[in-house]
Amino acid sequence: MTVMPWHAEHWARLQARRQRDAMPHALLLCGPAGLGKRDFMLRFVRGLLCAQPVDGDACGECRSCQLLRAGTHPDVVALSYGVRKDGVQRSEIVVDQIRDLSARLAMASQFGGWQVASIDPADAMNAAAANALLKTLEEPSPSTLLLLVADAPWRLPQTIRSRCQRIEFPLPPREQALAWLQAEHVKDAAVALDAAGGNPGMAKAWSEEGALARRQEVRKDLAALAAGRGEAMEVVRRWLDNEPGQRLWFAAQAAADEAKAQAGAGNGPLSSALDAEALGDWYIAANRARDALRGPLRGDLLLLELLARWR
Repeated sequence: MTVMPWHAEHWARLQARRQRDAMPHALLLCGPAGLGKRDFMLRFVRGLLCAQPVDGDACGECRSCQLLRAGTHPDVVALSYGVRKDGVQRSEIVVDQIRDLSARLAMASQFGGWQVASIDPADAMNAAAANALLKTLEEPSPSTLLLLVADAPWRLPQTIRSRCQRIEFPLPPREQALAWLQAEHVKDAAVALDAAGGNPGMAKAWSEEGALARRQEVRKDLAALAAGRGEAMEVVRRWLDNEPGQRLWFAAQAAADEAKAQAGAGNGPLSSALDAEALGDWYIAANRARDALRGPLRGDLLLLELLARWR
């Protein structure tokens, strides 16, 4: 498992609390996707349950480590999206799942130590599930640790957030992120980091999956539409067929870059006819469209309206 350097401070603080026997009963690990929250959680759980950890890290050899590696440790529960009766995966975590989890945690640990339960993504709990979790948070069982992982913690009720010890993973300094990307042998590390908005984990994943070429395609599409070339509907079809959310991220980024270029030289690389204020509005609209793609609205209409505003 790769240990990301921006985890070091959080790791040291958590281990210090563990040594003082002052562990909280619930942790909320939050921050943008791509910063290794889940790797951090897994590393901590392994060390917490290990029979002979070294500086908080698991030995990898004891019975507990072997069971964790096999996914059969009796004192570990991992809760995520469930499956409906018709076999379709749910899009949210529901109240019955939380009730089952609470009943499980009310029982004693089989190994006589910690019981650990993770809810990931915790921000996918619906209102009823979040309310059901409150009782467990307010009346925790001894030696029980709840780990909530959320990319969008603001979607959690304040009553949940206030009852958890928060560990927030912000974007690391650019120099540290670049050094890590170069150590991971990521090509065009600086370009990838800029594309990912300073998020090194996302930059690495996007570089490996060819997202940088997709970023250039988006900019070419916007430049062509600004010049009166190309068909908006054809662009919409291509975007919807291949990572539409990511393409909207790149589109918003392109609008921001265009506004900066206009402020400096008076003309941006995309030759947009929109002024700085209109580009700012379009940036907001692109991000809203990206969020709206998760909902019931038709993606083709969302994108068509957005590109019509650009053109």
